[in-house]
Amino acid sequence: MTGFLVVNAYLKGEKFDTLHKHLVNCAESMGILLKIKNNEDMLFCDETPDFVLFWDKDVNLAKTLEGKGIPVFNPSEAIALCDDKAKTYLALDGIVKQPETIIAPLSFFDADYSEFVKKAAEKLGLPLVFKECCGSFGEQVFLCESVDEVLSHVSDKPFLLQEFIAESKGEDVRLEIVGGKCVAAMKRQNKNDFRSNITNGATAVPYTPTDNEIALAQKACNTLGLTFGGVDILRGGYVCEVNSNAHIINLLEVTKIDVAKDIFSTIKSKI
Repeated sequence: MTGFLVVNAYLKGEKFDTLHKHLVNCAESMGILLKIKNNEDMLFCDETPDFVLFWDKDVNLAKTLEGKGIPVFNPSEAIALCDDKAKTYLALDGIVKQPETIIAPLSFFDADYSEFVKKAAEKLGLPLVFKECCGSFGEQVFLCESVDEVLSHVSDKPFLLQEFIAESKGEDVRLEIVGGKCVAAMKRQNKNDFRSNITNGATAVPYTPTDNEIALAQKACNTLGLTFGGVDILRGGYVCEVNSNAHIINLLEVTKIDVAKDIFSTIKSKI
């Protein structure tokens, strides 16, 4: 069996190289020849693999590959829903518990959002969380104590405002769901930041999730159409974020569980 690992041509760095090599080596150990292809290469590639492991967010390319009849994991629609925090919230609204969220009205140019932010702050309370709709590793996410602080982060990029779950400040649990099953989990804590991303200085330990947390994560991944995904859950049972291609090396280092094996086993069962 031959597969392509599709990655982004413009994201460079040791952590990406480590992840990509790990996936290739794991696939080889399971009898799969996994070739690394970046999203630029794929535009000019005539070779047809048995499947694509799409470790990127280039949704247009993923849809193009699906249009050629190539199985893509995760599917393009699932990637699109996870990449945009507003789309994630809307897809899961009424299905799983989430922090109260107000998505900013769309503007096609720099606009004065002061009245919107004032009304949102009255409804959500302060402090509140500002999030650009697209971003990774906790970037473009800020805890704002005032309306002026919120406005200082507003740009021409789509954003949303979210209720701050104070009891979960700097803490969450990450559950990795593969093929509908919870295969690993860790608890992340950051004493110096309200965000629990390891990139921002959080530490993590292995975690045994509750039945309710597992059910929440499974429902979120199923609703979003994910074959595999990392689900972040705050104290109180709030789903905070769902990742279509979570950085599984951190999870491996913390839990000693290699999620890649579960991902390839699931892919092989679907081909």
